[in-house]
Amino acid sequence: MPALLSIVIPTLNSTNLISSTLLSLSEGIEASLIKELIISDGNSTDDIKKLSNEIGAVFIKGQKGRGIQLHRGAMKATGEWILFIHSDTILPPGWAIAFLKHIKNQENAGYCKLSFDDPSLIAKVISFGANLRSSIFKLPYGDQGLLISKKLYNEIGGYPDLPLMEDVAIVILLKQKIQLVPVTIKTSAFKYKRDGWLKRSINNITLLIRFKFGADPRELAKLYYRN
Repeated sequence: MPALLSIVIPTLNSTNLISSTLLSLSEGIEASLIKELIISDGNSTDDIKKLSNEIGAVFIKGQKGRGIQLHRGAMKATGEWILFIHSDTILPPGWAIAFLKHIKNQENAGYCKLSFDDPSLIAKVISFGANLRSSIFKLPYGDQGLLISKKLYNEIGGYPDLPLMEDVAIVILLKQKIQLVPVTIKTSAFKYKRDGWLKRSINNITLLIRFKFGADPRELAKLYYRN
């Protein structure tokens, strides 16, 4: 079976975060599913380029901003399908089989269930809420991954050049052509612990509502990164 999947990871001074993410990709390499790994960097000042070269990843660098970085990665991708994940996302055992099944049987994009690398009750409550939102409203966030065919990505125009809410914007463009892949990925709880679980969750919901009502994503980004 030819390798079908391009992995795109946006980075911004992510060298200290990305090791566990990279290790979790090994299953896809062993299954001959991964064609290439693309690191789309936003002009980092760390050693991410050196690390990328060491592991044989395709490294591209340019203006920072998650939306534009993801889109640059997608334009470089040569696989029939693309998996977008964050640099602090860990894929669980069995992910390669589940993703391959989706690729073989679906034309729609796919997303995963969310969990945190934190065993606390509040972490479980927040992830439950995120998974409920995704299930009811078909509105997963970027930390839940996005599996999408290159064909569908091009049809909808891909990630818009936004400094924030690019994950919401692309789901809107998909117009319900997205469904759950039965995989639970794990993401870092660092920012939630730093800011406070409830405070960060409330801020995220507030920003989402403001975005849906037409607020400028660039102004929202200033609020997001200030908090």
